[in-house]
Amino acid sequence: MCGGMTVRGSVTGDNAVKLVLTFSLLVAAAAPLAGQSLRGSTASLDRQNRVARQNDFTYLNTPAQLARFVDAGYLVELPRATRDYELHGVGFPYARPEVALFITRLAAQYRGACGEQLVVTSLTRPKSRQPRNASPRSVHPTGMAVDLRRSNRPACRKWLEAVLLDLEGEGVLEALRERRPPHYHVAVFPKRYASYVETVQLASSSGGRDYRVRRGDSLWTIARRLGTTVSDLRTANDLAGSRIYPGQTLAVPETP
Repeated sequence: MCGGMTVRGSVTGDNAVKLVLTFSLLVAAAAPLAGQSLRGSTASLDRQNRVARQNDFTYLNTPAQLARFVDAGYLVELPRATRDYELHGVGFPYARPEVALFITRLAAQYRGACGEQLVVTSLTRPKSRQPRNASPRSVHPTGMAVDLRRSNRPACRKWLEAVLLDLEGEGVLEALRERRPPHYHVAVFPKRYASYVETVQLASSSGGRDYRVRRGDSLWTIARRLGTTVSDLRTANDLAGSRIYPGQTLAVPETP
């Protein structure tokens, strides 16, 4: 018995080799997805805190300390409401500049996809103002985290979760689906996210470039990442459907 499967009869020669190769391919295909979920874990908390240490972020203890970081420019103030997002019940409307960039970009895409504002429910929180149910290892006091309200619309939840998982796969953030109250906790990795945005912007502003497909890519994720559309990708690459494979080179159409 292997992994809950019972193989009856004997397996020899070429058949044995085929079974081993098939099992190896299945494991290899599943490996990139390991740890990629919205359930959260000790490993996820470890990554968040490790990034905070690597960036030499201070865990702010009091509102007064937070105010000093705002004055020094380490934290920026976000508008309480824009066309694309709203801060709801946020006591301290401040975050790292890269988190503010993340919210601005995500909110514009979210409104375009769902037709509603993205609702932000928490940003930087000093340790003295953390809620009772907050983890003692929360990175909210560093200014690199944001909480997003879960929409009542299933299609909007599905869209947002797919985007968060995609960005988590890029290694630029860690996302967790919380239940009480229902929201998404997102820890943005500042340097990695800023580099990712720069790459996306360069791709969307230049034409005639190629993209090499990676494991886990789809036409939808590639189109969103490179600022184009699935339809344009299909046309540029003479694709009848949506099937692509790792290692394949796609022509990226020039954006208008």
